[in-house]
Parts: sequence; C-alpha cells; structure tokens
Amino acid sequence: MKKILLLLVVVPFFFSCSDSGFDNTNPFVPNYTFTIDININLPAYSNLKYVSNAVYYQGVGARGIIVFNTGSGYNAFDAACPNQAMSSCSTMTINGINAVCGCDSKEYSLFTGQGTLQYPMKQYRVQVNGNVLRVYN
Repeated sequence: MKKILLLLVVVPFFFSCSDSGFDNTNPFVPNYTFTIDININLPAYSNLKYVSNAVYYQGVGARGIIVFNTGSGYNAFDAACPNQAMSSCSTMTINGINAVCGCDSKEYSLFTGQGTLQYPMKQYRVQVNGNVLRVYN
C-alpha cells in the first residue's frame, strides 16, 4: 500500500517538468569528436600562461579552436561563427578578449562565449595537467 501511495505522489512530478521550449542546439556548428594536448611551455602556446591571452589552434573542431586563459582556468571554443552557416568567412579571429566573426563582424566574449545573437560559441572541455591542457569534447 505504501508503495502505491508513493508512486501516486512521485509520478506527477515527472509529468510536471518542462523544458520551457528552449533549444540551444546549434544548427550551424557540427559536432566533431577530438582530443588534443597543448603544452603551454612550447613557444607557440606560451601566451596561455598569462591571463586574458588566447591562442588559435587549427585542425580540430569545425574551424579550429580558440583557447583562452580566464585567470581562474581555461576556456576552449570552436572558432566557427556560431550564427553563420559554414563558409569561407566563418572562421573567427581573436581580438583581445573577444572573438570576431569574419562574416558579420559580431563579437563574442572569450570569458563566456556569449554574443548578441541567438547562439553562443560552441564550448569544449579543458583539463589542466601541470603545463599541459587537454581539450576535448
């Protein structure tokens, strides 16, 4: 009897949940699986030792990745413009603490990945192991 009563109390909670209709699946940036290790002791990546510096790493993700030192950790984002279809101008460039889309000149914060349009930058996971950053999805 207690099991049935508990079931009658718990089941309505499952049906009352809602996703509010928000869907953050980006139709412009495809999903690619990768894992890379970046040694920040190497000259090409030594800027990542300092706060508010970013490095572009090509050959992974949709258009390469941008790795950024936030001061409290590292962020990694795909360098593909999140609100543009893939084209010759859809690779983002680094401009200080922002990334700029070549197609529409919109800027996105490298601290959060947010911009003024619908989709934010596609973010990847970063794991710190001493002087090596492992970026993966």
